[in-house]
Order: sequence, then C-alpha cells, then structure tokens
Amino acid sequence: MDSTALFAKTPPVKLFFIASVPGAVSMLASSLYQFLDGIFVGNFLDATAFAALNLAMPFVIINFSLADLVGVGSSVPISIALGREDRKEANNIFTCACILIVVTGAAIGAVLFAAAPFLIGLMGAEGDFAAQAVQYLRTYALCSPCTTILFAVDNYLRISGYIRGSMFLNILMSVLCVVFDLLFLGVFGWGVWAAALAGSLGMFLCVLLAFIPFVRGKALLRFCRPQFEARILRQIVTCGSPSFLNNIAGRITSILMNLFLVRLGGELAVSVYGVLMYVDGFIQPLLYGMCDSLQPAVGFNWGAGKFSRVRAIEKCCFIAAAAISLGSVAVIVLAPAWITRLFIAGAAGDALALSVGALELFALTYLTRWLSFATQSYMLAIEKPLAASLLSVSTALVFPVVLLAVLWPLGLTGLWINFPATSALAAVLALLILRRQRPALHRPDAS
Repeated sequence: MDSTALFAKTPPVKLFFIASVPGAVSMLASSLYQFLDGIFVGNFLDATAFAALNLAMPFVIINFSLADLVGVGSSVPISIALGREDRKEANNIFTCACILIVVTGAAIGAVLFAAAPFLIGLMGAEGDFAAQAVQYLRTYALCSPCTTILFAVDNYLRISGYIRGSMFLNILMSVLCVVFDLLFLGVFGWGVWAAALAGSLGMFLCVLLAFIPFVRGKALLRFCRPQFEARILRQIVTCGSPSFLNNIAGRITSILMNLFLVRLGGELAVSVYGVLMYVDGFIQPLLYGMCDSLQPAVGFNWGAGKFSRVRAIEKCCFIAAAAISLGSVAVIVLAPAWITRLFIAGAAGDALALSVGALELFALTYLTRWLSFATQSYMLAIEKPLAASLLSVSTALVFPVVLLAVLWPLGLTGLWINFPATSALAAVLALLILRRQRPALHRPDAS
C-alpha cells in the first residue's frame, strides 16, 4: 500500500478504519497470547508459578520499554520527515534507531540477568516463589537482544504501508507463542522459565520475518549508512519519552504494589493483582493498538500542515477509545468469577471473594481511562512530548503513588480503589491539557 497516498488523500473516517482496525487486531492478538500465557501457567503449573510470573513481569516490561523508547521516539520524526518529503532524513533515523535498540537490548539484558536474584529478593519473595521468579526474568533477559526490537519494527512496517502485513505478523507471533507455550508447559512439563522461552522464541522468529522487506529494499524505509547526530538522538529521546516514562512509571508502581501485596496478603494477593493486570493487558493493548497505529497518519499530516485532517482522524480515535473502554466495563462487571477462575484454577471461598471484589472495583477504571489514553497518543503524534510526558507520568506513577498513601488505611480494598481513582484524576488532567493546547490544535491548514 502506498503510505503517502493513504495518509494524505484517504478520507479520515476510512483512513481510521484502514489503519486502526489492523492495529487493534495486532495488539489484540499479542494480548491474547499474554492472556493465555497466564492461564497456561496458572493451570499447567501452580499458583506459586503464576505469582512468580507476576512478580517478575514488571522488570521484563522495563526491558522492553527501553526498546519502545527508541521505537516510538523514532517513529514520530520519521513520519513527520516523510510528510515533508525528506526520505533521506527518515531513512537515517530508521537505521540509527534499529542499531540503538539492539545495543540497548543486549546491555539491559545483561544487567537484568546479573541482578535478577537481588531484584526479586528486594520484593520480599523467598524460597521456591523467589527462585521461579528469577528463572522467568533471566530467560527473558538472555533473549533480550533478539526480541526487544519486535515492537519497533512493527511501527516501521505500518509507516511503510505494510498495515495488513503488520497485523498478520502479530497474529503469527501470538500463534507461535501459544503453540510453544502448550508444547513446553503442557507436553514437556517444563517450569515457569519455559513460558518466557516460548514468548521469546515466537518473537525472535517474527523479528526475522519483519525485517525481510527492509533488508530486500522493498519498503518505503531503507537501511543506509548511519549518521549518528546529537540532534537525532535528542529527537528520538524527546519523542519516545512519554511512552517510555509511562512504561517505567507503571512498572515502578507495579513493584510498589507488589511490595504492599506480599506483605498484606502474600501469594494470594499477588495472584489477584495478577488477574487485574492480565485483564488490563487485554484491554489496554486494544486502545494502544488503535491509537498507536494512527500516529504515522497523524504525524504525516501534521508535518504536511493538514491540521483539519489531524483533527478529523483524532475525533474518530477518541470516539472509538470510549466505546472500547465502556464495553470493557460491562464485560468485567458481568463475569468477575469466570475471569478469576481462568487464572486461579479452582478459586473458591475467600480467594474467589477477594478477586471478584477487586475486579468489580477495577472495572470502574475504564469509565474514564479512554480520555487520558487517547489524549496522550494525540500529543505524542504531533510532537508535544512535554504534555504527553506529564500525562503519562502522572497516570502511571504520581497519582497511584499518592493514592497508595491516601488509601493505605483501607488495606487491600484501598489498592483496588487506586485504579479507578487514578484514571479519574488522569481524565481531568487530559481535559486541562487539551484546553491548553487548543490554539495549536485548531490552527488552519497550511496553504
């Protein structure tokens, strides 16, 4: 597909569906694997393995967040450069970004492998619980140089017009990961480390496939002799910081949550928190896939001075995000016990009551979550990184940490209330940002 014609000439509503539906399906496929991964670990192994996975997961995501910093941070200036018809600049940013991701993945992977026992011990885990969490984290750390670039190359495929190709690649990745999961856990009976190996192997195979059009020179973006400049590095870091800070801040919050959970309710509380995170890991990627897939089109039109098209595309994004979020509220409220038993096999009595109550409170998060999520994506796509960073850090770290202190007297109930309260505060902040940015957002088209 000719991405230049797609972004510049396709009617906004049609463009929204062409770009966002494959993006949402791609992320849905990815989140479906993560969803099933939790189910497989909880059922093929045991509750300790499921709790260990959730204890280690924040550190795994931090590792991927560094690759996401470069991937997202480079995608925005690449799209804007293409909107200005500067392909030389776009290709150089693309090449430099790929090198940075591989080098960063190797370095951070080595650090996480060495520090895994210390990090897990710091969480308060002991014995088999701690040992399994270390195994899971170290497996992902070893595979880091070959896997972390996957989500960045997915952005580059969409920028180059391979929108459906990106979707099918993500579906393939999820299928491969599920097959490997079933084989390693269900057939071979390996431990929780094998769940990390299954995910890493599926991602690595798809990385090889994803780079074929770029290596063959068939894509809009092409490899060139890299020219690293301080200006390019600053641009990548600036544009990628909102997404990176959101991921890092969110993981810091998860680590703090786990610290409290281990002390307040032990493995059971960590498992219930894991259920909430898996539910969020199914819904949030839908929102992310939809909004993220529109960023190349928004950035392209912003760079070309077609501001009315930007507004029309984003209007579709906000409406769709609200619909997905409100639908999620209904599903969670109607089926909390069924969702719980997917991850905690045979949950009953106090365990079931704790999880159901947590899910019912957690569902309220999505009444307002869509507004801050869509606003952050909008600000990032038009190179307003300060506004996007403020919103992401406040949502992922500042608001939840403050609320941890405020709601501490309520015990575990306070931890569950933290999620909808954070979302409500973030929605208010999003409205303030949109109002402040109104002059820039409503400027007339360039002649």
